[in-house]
Amino acid sequence: MHQGLYAAATAYIIWGLFPLYFHQLAHIGALELVMHRSVWALLFMLGVLAWQKRWAWLVDVMRQPRVLAIATLSVALLSVNWLLYVWAVNNGRVLEASLGYFINPLFNVLLGVLVLHERPRRLQWAALALAAFGVVWLGWMAGAAPWVSLALAVSFGLYGLLKKTAALGALEGLTLETLLLAPLAVPALLWMSTHGGSLATADTRTWLWLLLAGPITAVPLLLFAYGAQRIRLSTLGLLQYLGPSLQFALGVWVFHEPMSQARLAGFAFIWLALIIYSAETLRQHRASS
Repeated sequence: MHQGLYAAATAYIIWGLFPLYFHQLAHIGALELVMHRSVWALLFMLGVLAWQKRWAWLVDVMRQPRVLAIATLSVALLSVNWLLYVWAVNNGRVLEASLGYFINPLFNVLLGVLVLHERPRRLQWAALALAAFGVVWLGWMAGAAPWVSLALAVSFGLYGLLKKTAALGALEGLTLETLLLAPLAVPALLWMSTHGGSLATADTRTWLWLLLAGPITAVPLLLFAYGAQRIRLSTLGLLQYLGPSLQFALGVWVFHEPMSQARLAGFAFIWLALIIYSAETLRQHRASS
């Protein structure tokens, strides 16, 4: 259990520190960076599969149209999420990105109600209402809805919903998704290299950062899968706030993004909603155990 806790916590810490990594590649366009991320992640995971000699699942999957269709939809959602996240980080909107992942657990509750017909308790409904008020407040103070945050929450929430019903593990699932993206990503990178892309002008430092995209993408997913199998769901739910909390701290204290009192109040509503929801979830798990 302790190993599972450390693995899951490490995964969320890595995700929380992602802005530091993508900031090193701010000179590369978001779309091109997402293409690099998918290609290098695929090569890394193919290397892991070759080392473990785990190829049989791929032959079986190619004979299952439903699994391929779900994986195609999953990679489309994941690509949108990656693209929005990279764009936000490299355009000085780390706080908006962190807000998206604070909202995501509560959006998952809403998906559970609408799609899986789950029945939240009264306090969980109150948490959803409070979070919704926080989002409306932030939008009102900014003069526009926080579309980046909402799009990140929705895209990752829908991706998580598909993964919940997926038949593949974390390594196999992400390998298949990036494999399906490769016929688009590889030609796109080759085209970009002849039209001023990073492949044509990258120095050694940039190449090293790009190559790191493979393990940086795959390792936290593998750690997360290892941890999720060994710790309680309620513990995993609480750990997921490590990522956006670290992103929020980086946005304020490292990237010095503006944080007015009014904007802080909007975040506070959402944090309070998360506290209420998490406390009620813990109480439910203790009552059932």
